Amino acid sequence: MGQTFIEKLVDRNINGYTVSPSVKAGDIVTVHVDRVMIHDIFIPFVAEKFEEMGFSQLWDPDKVVLIYDHLVPASQQDDVRHFKIGDAFAQKYGMENVHRSDGICHQLMTEAGYVKPGNVVFGTDSHTTTYGSVSAFSSGIGYTEMASILGTGTMWIKVPETIKVNIEGKLPENVTSKDIILTLIGDLGADGATYRALEFTGNTIENMTIASRMTIANMAVEAGAKCALFTPDQKTADYCQLELSDKEASLKGDDDAVYYKTMTYKAEDFVPVMACPSQVDNIKPIAELTGTAIDQVFIGSCTNGRYEDLEAAAKVLEGKRISPYVKLIVTPASRKIFIEATRSGIIKTLTAAGAVVTHPGCGLCCGRTGGILSDGEKVVATNNRNFLGRMGTSKVEIYLASPKAAAMAALKGEITLP
Repeated sequence: MGQTFIEKLVDRNINGYTVSPSVKAGDIVTVHVDRVMIHDIFIPFVAEKFEEMGFSQLWDPDKVVLIYDHLVPASQQDDVRHFKIGDAFAQKYGMENVHRSDGICHQLMTEAGYVKPGNVVFGTDSHTTTYGSVSAFSSGIGYTEMASILGTGTMWIKVPETIKVNIEGKLPENVTSKDIILTLIGDLGADGATYRALEFTGNTIENMTIASRMTIANMAVEAGAKCALFTPDQKTADYCQLELSDKEASLKGDDDAVYYKTMTYKAEDFVPVMACPSQVDNIKPIAELTGTAIDQVFIGSCTNGRYEDLEAAAKVLEGKRISPYVKLIVTPASRKIFIEATRSGIIKTLTAAGAVVTHPGCGLCCGRTGGILSDGEKVVATNNRNFLGRMGTSKVEIYLASPKAAAMAALKGEITLP
């Protein structure tokens, strides 16, 4: 009997590169952790719990990454406490992988080379599933679990069942990976993949950039998924700056593997969609929403703040001005992306069109700073959640969309087909 991607990855982690598969869905196993990520919101709780557990040293300081991204720049007085505790913890335990305002944690973990194919990675944020885009098993955990990993280097998991998602064909013009994952979430429901792995296959997926795969992996958790996984290929190798080993190259689901279910799509059937207020699985075609007046547009976040996302928005807005009654806020996902977009002229195009470009960070997406909204306002945003109160008051209406659709909304002052 063959294995799914996640069964094979976990098997390799605990048993090495063997020819006799032993791990199957439902098994409870202890994995060896390759890397962890802690962000600024959680570091005080992780630090307190770590010392409460009686640990006196990290299992491997080089495998721990601390990223300041949610609270920078500080918007509340208490934010500074998080920075001080984080800095003190890093200094006390010899942590050198500390990023202060370099970008959003999930962008940095792959961009800076912390995550490789076949790795087992945990982070104190639910969207840690993003790293499946480079063929890693990655998932979000709480601060108690993180403190335990810091002391032991291990974590127990139940090997998840797998939903295989196969997509074949060429996507229509103006349909993006964001439309794919939103459609999938609508079909599954917000809890339809709870504690299951999503394994993506098909030539549509193979033709995607790593950035586009990151968008899909990032939002897998919005259907409840434990992780999202993409077979490593040459694009993965180029992005991670490595040559795939035999072990890494073999990380893919077997033809005779047992799946919880398989979902098959034709790329040609996808259309531009949005997640409508106030549930991420409330998916509707943009054609049905055309004409809805909006007050603000946000392009950025760990879902769609990469270079290709900013480029797509810039192509829509080049030589034009946004609607005079709309605020457009653009947040690059990292300092590196910000610099690249500046050098190429994308930032100039966006600002000339009327955009406000902010530092890389999570402020607006997590509803703390940088453009939060008030009662009755509507926003089209490229981030991953539209729950009540997510980007301001509970009376703000959030529509989730691709960067192309968001840019069109900013241009017209209303929801419009790309």
